[in-house]
Amino acid sequence: MSDFNQLKGLEHTAYPIYEGYDLGLTYTPAGSKFKVWAPTAQQVHIALYSDAGVYDQEGIVQEHGGGQEFLMSRDDQGVWSIELEGDWNRYYYMYRLEWVDHTIHYAADPYARAVSANGQRTAIIDLDQTNPDGWEQDEGPVLERATDAIIYELHVRDFSMDPHFNTGIKDLSAAQGRFAAFTYTGLTDSEGNRIGLDHLLELGITHVHLLPVADFHTVNDFSELGTEYNWGYDPQHYNVPEGSYSSNPADPEARIRELKLLVQSLHAAGIGVIMDVVYNHTYSVEKGPFEPVVPGYYYRTDEQGKLTNGSGVGNEVATERPMVRKYIKDSLRYWAEEYHIDGFRFDLMALIDTPTVEQLTRELRSEIRPDLLIYGEPWTGGESPQPLLTLKGTQRDKGFAVFNDNYRSAIKGDSDGTGSGFATGAENQEERVLQGAFGAIYDFTAQPSETVNYVTAHDNLNLWDKILTVRHLREHCRFPQWEQGNPKDGRTAEQAVAEADPYQEMDESNLLENETVRKSLLANGLVLTSQGIPFIHAGDELLRSKYGDHNSYRSSDVVNAIRWNHKARFRPVFDYYKGLIALRRSHPAFRIDQRELVEQHMEVLQSNGHVVAFALRHHANGDAWNHIVVIYNGSDTEQTISLPAESDRWHVVVDAHGAGNETRYEVVGHRVTVSRWSMMVLYDQDGPPQASFLTEHDHQANEQVDNKTKGLDEGTNQEIAGTAMTDAQLGNDREVIPFRTIELIYERADRQYSGWNVWVWGTGYRDGHVEFQDLDDGRAIARIRVAPDVQRIGYIVRLNHWDAKDVEADRYIDVDLTQSVMQVLIHSGREEYLLLVNDDRAG
Repeated sequence: MSDFNQLKGLEHTAYPIYEGYDLGLTYTPAGSKFKVWAPTAQQVHIALYSDAGVYDQEGIVQEHGGGQEFLMSRDDQGVWSIELEGDWNRYYYMYRLEWVDHTIHYAADPYARAVSANGQRTAIIDLDQTNPDGWEQDEGPVLERATDAIIYELHVRDFSMDPHFNTGIKDLSAAQGRFAAFTYTGLTDSEGNRIGLDHLLELGITHVHLLPVADFHTVNDFSELGTEYNWGYDPQHYNVPEGSYSSNPADPEARIRELKLLVQSLHAAGIGVIMDVVYNHTYSVEKGPFEPVVPGYYYRTDEQGKLTNGSGVGNEVATERPMVRKYIKDSLRYWAEEYHIDGFRFDLMALIDTPTVEQLTRELRSEIRPDLLIYGEPWTGGESPQPLLTLKGTQRDKGFAVFNDNYRSAIKGDSDGTGSGFATGAENQEERVLQGAFGAIYDFTAQPSETVNYVTAHDNLNLWDKILTVRHLREHCRFPQWEQGNPKDGRTAEQAVAEADPYQEMDESNLLENETVRKSLLANGLVLTSQGIPFIHAGDELLRSKYGDHNSYRSSDVVNAIRWNHKARFRPVFDYYKGLIALRRSHPAFRIDQRELVEQHMEVLQSNGHVVAFALRHHANGDAWNHIVVIYNGSDTEQTISLPAESDRWHVVVDAHGAGNETRYEVVGHRVTVSRWSMMVLYDQDGPPQASFLTEHDHQANEQVDNKTKGLDEGTNQEIAGTAMTDAQLGNDREVIPFRTIELIYERADRQYSGWNVWVWGTGYRDGHVEFQDLDDGRAIARIRVAPDVQRIGYIVRLNHWDAKDVEADRYIDVDLTQSVMQVLIHSGREEYLLLVNDDRAG
């Protein structure tokens, strides 16, 4: 044991590192190999059992002695191993570890892939026997880009615990609250509305994000269904499905097979599966998966050696340490390969150091599948000593995404109180909404694919209850005050829910006129029509309420279950969500994944007075629609908005009363009225995208046009006269509209212009990036083309790609319609501009 004695007393940085991929159990019918990394143990035995042990009243096995024990051997990398001949299928095992002080205890395998009920012993199984029929052909939907995803966050139990889910089909009641509920198709309510899996398919979402389904601690697998509830953020065995979601938690194979059937069923419907993973902390330290095997290694501590609490629940996993990082990557690889998982959402991702997130993203994408979705929460639950926290901004150009709480707050306000946002009546949120709508590329992302846009999730008040709270209607709806899953007034949850009415103020005969309904549709309408990855919480499309319970992780099913009878009751709301999702899926203009294309094709039309409006121009991202206008009205009165001048006939596909791809009616002219608390989407022309605006050719095509018209940018007579030119002169076949030119003359006191450029919008010609092309007497000049009838443009002088702004505020130029060339002088650091006299007139 000389190697161990050398390690004794050393810091964890001196521990050896093992790089193989075979930790845990490797089973074959001819023999089983066991490997565990325990570099500080003095001696390790494998203990094998023919049964799961004797459980006490709490569902715990207290005694693990009496098994067949075999001494394992240690290598230089701290790995103890043994290979046992024969078929050990359906046996159980534990590691018996002895320390230098001769203390002994038994521990489950940290790399356990199968366990007994409540995770008390590690199980030996043949994983091949858990594969459903046709598993080798199973695969999830393939994403061309991350922004094609539409994520639906769902708790396994919530999906099917409503009594209305049980439609009388034989054996369906046994599946309620479990993995198996996802395998039933053809379910309908009494009025013929699809529920269950078919509801998800009809809604049109692309991915189901399942709250944690890996084995967690606080629900006793033997408890009667309905007596215990949890969201699953209390991990126990990271590589094993949760037993309480299984039809038989005492059978180690059942939960594995049934989770695979869930995945297979969703994949057959064309829906991907995202796992919520909780690698930032464990429920228990002493009884967790790590501490009994390598004491002190897997958790962060302060200078006094005390556990740090960045998670807010008492500990945080030291993800930056090599063998912890390896464990996380091995675990993710296993889920992706063995269970065909399509993506991972990281709980408290900030606590996972950025190099670890960057490595796992790169390796999973390159070695498993390139379109795996990877995203997480860029915040902590408390103070952490980790210097490389994965916060907003750290994801730039690293391939993973983070939740956009900036946008969330801009839309709804605070999470649990009466604070309001754009969709709930707040003032001065327009610019924050625009930042979200633009994929946060002017906030914290490098590309729109790095932001997950959402309003509510499982945490905090859900959307309906939040809006009622802002409107001070909680008391009117008779919501109780909740504490630890129960009403404070002593009633049972069932009594309180029965006596409450979340829809008290609603006229159900005129559903889409209701203020709370409109605000909820507007809130998620913003999410579904913004650049980035949209994420909605299960049940929003059914006006789901949790009766004011803002933290329902331990509340009963009567609070948490999705009520399937609401689909018929609130069918127009479901149809509205369905229409918005169909619109997004049909039109790539809403799914841009490159910053340059956002800058080129998106133009701000209005951003004030509780109104945000923008255009997606010129077949954005290869869209069939030429110009698309999106308008959000966050006010309590109807608003009249100016439409782009290029077209005078617009097709309305979304308004306060419906959403989808089909034209609801047409607007003739350049103004449209948008109802209170609602949104509108319009387009002008439908047809194939122009060649120069195809997604894959955008950048190159623009460079070619710029090069061919360079002479015009120097101020030729053709441009000054505003003469209409044809694309034949530029190597194309179609006519180009005439334009005016604004010469933006920029003056800096330091005369340092390297990297500075202009971003413009509202030009009616080509918005986005414009370079300063000349230097004249210590000034830089940018020439901006403007459509003839445009009266005002917006601009920002910026350094590189938003490394800095010359002035923080958006600036605007009122166009002189009498001039074909207009010269404007701006000084660095000043908001105002000077209009220079130019005698040339447009005639």
